[in-house]
Amino acid sequence: MQAHPHSDWHTRPAEDSLAALESGPDGLSADEARRRLEKHGPNRLPKRRSEGPLKRFLLQFHNLLIYVLLASCGVTLILGEWLDSAVIFGVVLINALVGFIQEGKAEQAMRAIQKMLTQESRVRRDGKVSVIDAEHLVPGDLVLLEAGDRVPADLRLLDTRDLRIEEAALTGESLPSDKGCEPVGASASLGDRSSMAYSGTLVSAGSGVGLVVATAGHTELGRISHMLGNVQRLQTPLLADMARFARQLTLIIVGLAAATFAFGVLLRDYSAGDMLMAAVGLAVAAIPEGLPAVLTIILALGVQRMARHRAIIRRLPAVESLGAVTVICSDKTGTLTRNEMTVQRVFTREHSYEVEGVGYAPHGTIRCDDDRQCALDAADDLLELARAGLLANSASLRLLDGHWCIAGDPTEAALLTLAGKIGLNPHQESQRLPRVDAIPFSSERRSLASLHHDHAGHGLIYQFGAPERLLEICQRQWRAGSDEPLERRYWHQRLNEGAGQGLRMIGLAMRPLEKARQQLDEDDLNEGFILLGLVGMIDPPREEAIQAIAECVSAGIAVKMITGDHAATAGAIARRLGLGGSRAMTGTEIDTLGDAELDARLTETSVFARTSPSHKLRLVERLQAGGARVAMTGDGVNDAPALKRADIGIAMGIKGTEAAKEAAQMVLADDNFATLVDAVAEGRTVYDNLKKSILFILPTNGGQALVLLAAIALGLPLPITPLQILWVNMITAVTLALTLAFEPAERGLMRQPPRDPEAPMLSGWLLWRVACVSLLLTAASLGIFLFTQQQGWMLEESRTLALNVLVAGEIGYLFSCRRLREPAHFGARRNPMVWAMVLLLFLLQLAFTYWSPLQRLFGTAALGPDAWGWCLLAAVGVCLEVELEKAFYRWRRTQNTEHEVPPR
Repeated sequence: MQAHPHSDWHTRPAEDSLAALESGPDGLSADEARRRLEKHGPNRLPKRRSEGPLKRFLLQFHNLLIYVLLASCGVTLILGEWLDSAVIFGVVLINALVGFIQEGKAEQAMRAIQKMLTQESRVRRDGKVSVIDAEHLVPGDLVLLEAGDRVPADLRLLDTRDLRIEEAALTGESLPSDKGCEPVGASASLGDRSSMAYSGTLVSAGSGVGLVVATAGHTELGRISHMLGNVQRLQTPLLADMARFARQLTLIIVGLAAATFAFGVLLRDYSAGDMLMAAVGLAVAAIPEGLPAVLTIILALGVQRMARHRAIIRRLPAVESLGAVTVICSDKTGTLTRNEMTVQRVFTREHSYEVEGVGYAPHGTIRCDDDRQCALDAADDLLELARAGLLANSASLRLLDGHWCIAGDPTEAALLTLAGKIGLNPHQESQRLPRVDAIPFSSERRSLASLHHDHAGHGLIYQFGAPERLLEICQRQWRAGSDEPLERRYWHQRLNEGAGQGLRMIGLAMRPLEKARQQLDEDDLNEGFILLGLVGMIDPPREEAIQAIAECVSAGIAVKMITGDHAATAGAIARRLGLGGSRAMTGTEIDTLGDAELDARLTETSVFARTSPSHKLRLVERLQAGGARVAMTGDGVNDAPALKRADIGIAMGIKGTEAAKEAAQMVLADDNFATLVDAVAEGRTVYDNLKKSILFILPTNGGQALVLLAAIALGLPLPITPLQILWVNMITAVTLALTLAFEPAERGLMRQPPRDPEAPMLSGWLLWRVACVSLLLTAASLGIFLFTQQQGWMLEESRTLALNVLVAGEIGYLFSCRRLREPAHFGARRNPMVWAMVLLLFLLQLAFTYWSPLQRLFGTAALGPDAWGWCLLAAVGVCLEVELEKAFYRWRRTQNTEHEVPPR
């Protein structure tokens, strides 16, 4: 005996499956089950070893920029600069702690999937039914299923009675699947394998007996768990940018330090020891010690702002990832749609009705043929049809915390909502026509029925289900309070009309009885019925999702729908969502295409239907292979591998499974696709503010480094000491640079295409800006130092003024940095932090200049009032120079736009 996981069990006859696993009607013997348990192992998913907290903490230091900071810390220790070392190491440690707290949760997706496995199962062994731990199931066991059970393993169904299984978490199918015993085709997708029941799914109705064909990691659920464990999470665009930036910065710093050392030793005849100290001072000046802290704080602020928009970020660097995505792959059910079946069309022989309102709330306008509002008291055909759907119903509606919820089948609940919109009172209707008996839905019969009687002694049978079934048993149709011969051509036209709109069609019929009866038999359901009409229902798209998709498209982001639902339904929903008129591609078609063929089809296809977890994962990977940055939304276990693989995985917070949430980097607390629009805008704003902060910090370090380089080249004493440099780096980083994290989005941010993920954070013109401002700050600081030295100032006084001029120039530059290309902004209303931090920095600089403890620590001296005039001049001069450069850039861009050749 050998089980064949993921093979063709759904294609085999039940008898062949029993024979292949050497089982029989009485199940396995206890001894045989014990032997197989030893061979196959317990029926539980394998656990993977996770990284310990110490390793995860140490990984926070695995970054080239952090290595440079640690190296500089070590060198300063060797040189005896204890305070410098302490400050640098403190920055690195704080950055690591914040990252550890924000990202330190271990991967829990495996455990979340394991929770879906039931604890106990009813099995038949040695001809007797017993309850055993689900972990003890083995291939060949016979499992008994009833409504409410969680399927404990992959089963080949041997016997079913009206069995329906909810498979949405595994396949994405929005409605429970009808199950039977007959084999299906080898090419049937997971959602179409009606002869199979899969581990982790939920029995919603009926009963059945299934043969265990796969357990533990060999089940479809285990296959997803294995895929999830093997999926490598991609590096976020921000981390990729920062890694590239750290490499570039490291090369520049090391190159400058080496050149300085060589210059002093070879050309200036300085000693190697002196030049080593000078090179270290240069490195300390050039390294932006405050950058990691500012980066972390900006991301944390972005997390908080997104949380206010109901978007919960689970991994800190992902906060800006949405700003770089070019494609959003979204699940359909519950994400783009409401996951609430809603009646939208009603067809009777006399009229065609359009039902407004979505969800299960029994409120909404009903319009008749010519789009006029329906007069319900005159719509006898509509009332009779809705009454049938109400009385033959086994579902229920209830209002819970302001939301209408259902118990029972979604299709039946949709008919209850229709009756409520028409104004039928369930209690009054059931009193007028009490139910006597009922026959539940059968997958063979494809309908359900109920028996009623009135108070005059007459009986009545209502039946609803598949229209094809009702057209077979109906010879007449209801019209104008009476009945007439059935016009089959008319009804087939209505069926085609509804199907063309992607509606799920349901037929309703009645059969009057001369006398009241107490029991309903199967034979009573095969003839003598009068067709009342057809109902078309659908899981409608969210209205806000339609608008959100339009906004994403205007922002240059493509939206693709990937669902396990049928192609016709998916196509109809896609058209309503505005995803274009392209034909839906099915999972079966995806399997037939090679990577090159699939890549070619991806650009023109927006809808993918009947997809499995492996299809979703492959689609995400092929989009990424084509250069796309992919965001994936989903709520089911079947979405988890693709969520983890995507550049940013987005799980639904309300209806999402734990497995999906743990695999994702972001969770939408309100399950609302429209929340993505706010998240995308926030992600782009975070990236812009990061760029502004880096653009502000780098000229500070560049200016300091150039001041030292110029002093060494000219053989001058250092205008600013290394310890004073650390003061400037840290104080301005946590005050001025931090204010840029609070800047609101610039105009037109969501009308721009996504940024190129391969483009460096610092483009050519931004590097030009850094170079220009560095030279301006250097000229101002070194110039005032040389001027005051010529005037006979003490060295401490000249250094103090040189540093204050440098800080003043940074303050002036700050206002230019508030807008990357637009004119400088001086207002405080939208970001009051700017002026608050400028005032704080001014007070700190006063203490730095005049407070004796800081004077002794940093080697500063008090300045006269006229010295602050030079500081004001430096601030205005730097701001003015940068604004002239920005104005020239805007003029040149306008000239280029005017001379562009219009597209043909």
